[in-house]
Amino acid sequence: MQLNVSVLAEIPEDLHNALRSFLETHPTWDQDRMYAAALSLFLLQNGQKEGDRTPSRIYLDTLFDYAR
Repeated sequence: MQLNVSVLAEIPEDLHNALRSFLETHPTWDQDRMYAAALSLFLLQNGQKEGDRTPSRIYLDTLFDYAR
């Protein structure tokens, strides 16, 4: 069972507008899914522990909507 935690983040207004625009044209995505995909991709590219596949799994699950 996957547990979720709530995160509060401040982002630039231009980035928020781009996110909102994307979400308006992609109804299968929501803000939570977008943040999970972005954060897991960042961790995958920049700092996972060797052998830890969690960011990879979460990124792919989120990208292909398997987590729902």
